[in-house]
Amino acid sequence: MLTTLKTAYTDTRASDLAWALGREPLPSLAVLDLELATAHVQLRLLGASHQVLLEEEHGSCSETVACIPGSSTPLPLGVAKRIGDWEYEFAAHVETLSHGSFAGRAQELLALVAEHPHGLAGTFPGSPHAFTAMLAQREDGQVRWRTWHAYPQEGRLVATRTRVGVRMTAAL
Repeated sequence: MLTTLKTAYTDTRASDLAWALGREPLPSLAVLDLELATAHVQLRLLGASHQVLLEEEHGSCSETVACIPGSSTPLPLGVAKRIGDWEYEFAAHVETLSHGSFAGRAQELLALVAEHPHGLAGTFPGSPHAFTAMLAQREDGQVRWRTWHAYPQEGRLVATRTRVGVRMTAAL
């Protein structure tokens, strides 16, 4: 699903993004609710940021990547945590692209997400290459999502990848 977000573009630098687990739902500009087998996943666009809410029989998980006032947790390159019965893995990567490469990559990602049944993307007024996009799937008993945050004014694309799955215990 592709939508034009009805807001000013507020997150203007990739370096302003922060990461947080366990935050309450924040006000959103667009939402996509998904049922992925036994998991309910809600993809939420928060301006140039995202929040994913996951609920399943093993518990719930909330991931937020946004400009969070007062946050002391910058966007990490990687995180691995146990959340109840789950294993949570997060990775982020920042690409710096030329203007021409950025435009091509933006169009490619928006087309991929807009046409996917588990995708949500939002573009901002004033720049067709300013967007946030999210894509979720369930594979091998795990819920996975990818996100892209585009900052055309600095030629940066922030990509994240998350995996949440039930922790396996060793048989005795």
